[in-house]
Amino acid sequence: MYYLLLAFGLLFAIAAPGGFIYMYMTRKFKFLRSIQLIGIFLLGILLLTMTLPSLKYMVLKQYDVVEGECRIEISTSGRSADATLHMVDADEYFSFPDVPGLDAYGLDIPYYCEVTVSKDHVFEIQYKIFDVETGNLLVSNE
Repeated sequence: MYYLLLAFGLLFAIAAPGGFIYMYMTRKFKFLRSIQLIGIFLLGILLLTMTLPSLKYMVLKQYDVVEGECRIEISTSGRSADATLHMVDADEYFSFPDVPGLDAYGLDIPYYCEVTVSKDHVFEIQYKIFDVETGNLLVSNE
């Protein structure tokens, strides 16, 4: 997901000025097209400001593992669902697009989780969910 955001940010930030250069060379300035290009450029800059600070950590694979007691919250919207792991000890929330299969255990009970994130805790990489009492690995998204 990180590299997709970075790629779109680069594409938008480069394509929008390219569109302005094309409009200048052909001398066809259209107001609506100019507004669209400004919006695309600003979206590209926004994506780059979100992803570039973490680039060093992602490329060099400098990850941090947050571990401790966690609770799992499932949120659904239409056909999609995502899981949010609330790390109780650190009071941090991490979202993942896949929902762990914990139907047999229930979602309201506490688990022990290990969440691998970028060093600056902005981008989630993977999670492991363990049983609190036995320490057995219940589910992972590796």
